[in-house]
Amino acid sequence: MLSSNTFAPIIQGGMGAAISDWRLANAVARTGQFGVVSGTGIDTILVRRLQDGDQGGDLRRAMAAFPLPGVAERVLERFWIPGGRGPDEPYRLLSLHRPILSMERQQLTMLAAFVEVFLAREGHEQPIGINLLTKIQLPTLATLYGAMLAGVDAVIMGAGIPREIPGALDRLARHEAARLRFELEDATSAAPVDLEFHPMAHWASPPPPLVRPRFIAIVASNLLATVLARKATGRVDGFVIEGPTAGGHNAPPRGELRLTDQGEPVYGERDVVDLDKVCELGLPFWIAGGAGHPDQLATARARGAAGVQVGTLFAYCDESGLAEPLKRSVLAAAAAGAVTIRTDPRASPTGYPFKLVEWDEDPSSGAPRERVCDLGYLRVAYRREDGRIGFRCAAEPEEQYVAKGGAIEDTVGRRCLCNGLMAAAGHPQLGADGSPEPPFVTSGDDLAGIAGFLQGRLRYTAADVVAYLLGPPPQAGFAGEGG
Repeated sequence: MLSSNTFAPIIQGGMGAAISDWRLANAVARTGQFGVVSGTGIDTILVRRLQDGDQGGDLRRAMAAFPLPGVAERVLERFWIPGGRGPDEPYRLLSLHRPILSMERQQLTMLAAFVEVFLAREGHEQPIGINLLTKIQLPTLATLYGAMLAGVDAVIMGAGIPREIPGALDRLARHEAARLRFELEDATSAAPVDLEFHPMAHWASPPPPLVRPRFIAIVASNLLATVLARKATGRVDGFVIEGPTAGGHNAPPRGELRLTDQGEPVYGERDVVDLDKVCELGLPFWIAGGAGHPDQLATARARGAAGVQVGTLFAYCDESGLAEPLKRSVLAAAAAGAVTIRTDPRASPTGYPFKLVEWDEDPSSGAPRERVCDLGYLRVAYRREDGRIGFRCAAEPEEQYVAKGGAIEDTVGRRCLCNGLMAAAGHPQLGADGSPEPPFVTSGDDLAGIAGFLQGRLRYTAADVVAYLLGPPPQAGFAGEGG
C-alpha cells in the first residue's frame, strides 16, 4: 500500500485500452515501482479475452475470487469460448453504457475492473493503480468500485476535470451511493442529470470492508491543480503534471488554436506548468511527457517532484498489451529513425488532440473503414428536443451524427478510437466484409528517439526500463522529448 510518506519515483503510465494491462503493471510493481492498469474499455477487454479462450486460465482464476456470487458464472456462460473463437467469427458485443444500467451490466463492469487489478496485484506487495479518463463518465463508478473490491491502491484520472471523483471514492469505500454530475452537450435549463451507483444494491449480505484508494489527478496546468486541491469533493493525494509531448490525448493549447504547416496544434509559454506553484500546494507530483530518460527523472526530483510518469518506454516492452506484430514493427522502424508522431487535432471524437504513430508498415494507413459506433465509450451525451438524453459520436456515420443535431464539419477527419485502440491491443473486431478493424497506435514524442535506449535491441522488458531510468545518465543515446 502507498503510505503517506513513501511514493515510488516511477509511475508506469496507464496507456490506451489494455496496453497497460495487468501483466505490465505486475511486472513494473515487482521492480518496486508503481504499476498501473488501464481501466478504459475494460469490460469490452474482458469479454474479448474470454472469447479468445482465456489461454492459461488467468482470467477465470481471478473471476473465481470475485466476491459477488454468481456474477463470474453468468459472464463465463455468456462469453467464454473454450479454445477461442474462429478466425472468421466476430466478437460478441456488449450493450452500450447508458445513464441507467441493469444490475447485470453494472456487475460485468465491476468484474472486469476487479479481474485486472486482482491479477496486477498477485505475487508482490507493491501498490497498483488504475487509470481512467474523466471524459468517459458512464462506466466510471462501477469500474472504480470493482477495482476497490480488488484492493486498488490509487486512482489516476485525467482527460477532463475530475473534481467529483475524490468524494465518490470516499462514499464507495463506505459502500454508500455515489454520484457524478453527467455532462451534457447543448445543455438547457432543464434539471441536471446525475449518474448514480448504489453498492449495497449488489449485496445480499454485509460486504467486505474497503480501503479508500489515493487519488492522483492528471493536470496540464498549475491552475487546475490548485482548483482540484482546494475545491475537489474529497481529498486529492497528488498530481501527474502532463505536457503536450505525452502520448494519447493531450490537453488543447491554451488560447486561440493555431496549427503548424503540418496541421498540428501549436503549444506555447502559456502551456508550460509553473512547478513552483504546484510545489506550494504541498502535495506530491510526478512529471509526464518527455520523462523517459534518467536525466529527466533527476531534473524532476530537483524541481520538487516525487518522480516521473513514463509511458512510451513501457508501451513497447515485452510485458505490455500492445499486439506483438505492432510492437515489433514499430520498434524496428523507430530503431531506424523511420517513425513520425503526429499530434492530430481531429482524430479523436472528443475534440482533444490525440497522438498517432505513423510508419511505413502502419496497417491503418489508407485502410478503409465503415463508420460505425458499436462500442460507444467516447460518445457525447446531449438533450434531445423531447427532453430525453441522446448520444452522438463524431466518428459515427455522418448522416446519423447530423440527424442527432451534430454539425457535419465536426465529422471530418474523425476516427473511431474505441475500435482502433482495441485492435492495437490485439482484439480487432471484424467488419461486415470480414476484415479486421485497423489498429491505431499512440505514443509520446519519445518514440522518435528511442533508438538510443534500444542500443541495437528490438525487444526489452519492463525491468530493463526501470533499471535504465534509475541508473546513471548515459554518456550519449536516448534523449527523447515526449512521454
